[in-house]
Amino acid sequence: MEYRYSPAGNFEDYASGRVLYGGRSVPNFPVRLIVEIFGRARELLKDRERLRVYDPCCGGAYALTVLGLLCGSSVEKICASDISPDMLGIAEKNLGLLTRAGLDKRQAELEQSLAASGKSSYADALRSLERLRGNLTRDIGTEVFAADCTGPLPEVEPDVIITDVPYGNLAQWQGEDALHAMLGRLWEISSDSTVLAVCADKSQKIRSDQWIRIEKQNVGKRRFELLRKAI
Repeated sequence: MEYRYSPAGNFEDYASGRVLYGGRSVPNFPVRLIVEIFGRARELLKDRERLRVYDPCCGGAYALTVLGLLCGSSVEKICASDISPDMLGIAEKNLGLLTRAGLDKRQAELEQSLAASGKSSYADALRSLERLRGNLTRDIGTEVFAADCTGPLPEVEPDVIITDVPYGNLAQWQGEDALHAMLGRLWEISSDSTVLAVCADKSQKIRSDQWIRIEKQNVGKRRFELLRKAI
């Protein structure tokens, strides 16, 4: 795939579990890809200086946090929801890193871990944190809440919706039926200008009469599509 908005680089500072919070069941997302997808969505909304971004399947909000750190000048607010209470707890901590207070708290945690263990990995993480702090030019507003994306969703007024839909053996996600239900619920909370970016396993088909495809790309085992409401 041609990257137009995310040049190649070293993204080790954004590794899950380094500064950003992670865990065994916390989904990750390719750093360069999330920036590229947001860049393509932003290109469709040139008249907006800063955008409200929402992920209805946020997991631990890894992708949203990376997005805020790397593209924060173009982000007004980030909203995140998930059905899992465990994921929401991690999401709140990760999105907290988009504030100076959150970074200060994470620094104290890493310093404590370094003092207790002496492991060089914590010293490396602290150096990464300082570089991330340099990227954060202002605090970014965030909102985290519990929601089943196949049911009614609150009116978060998103400019851009970016989500990597569940797949595999997740019991709470029932394949294409759930995906179709989610697309319907997102249509309900979107404006005519909202851009929806859906990432999915290639085996999942994104079909809905309520949305018009603007773009589709295959990237490794993933596929992402940019869509807008059918009016």
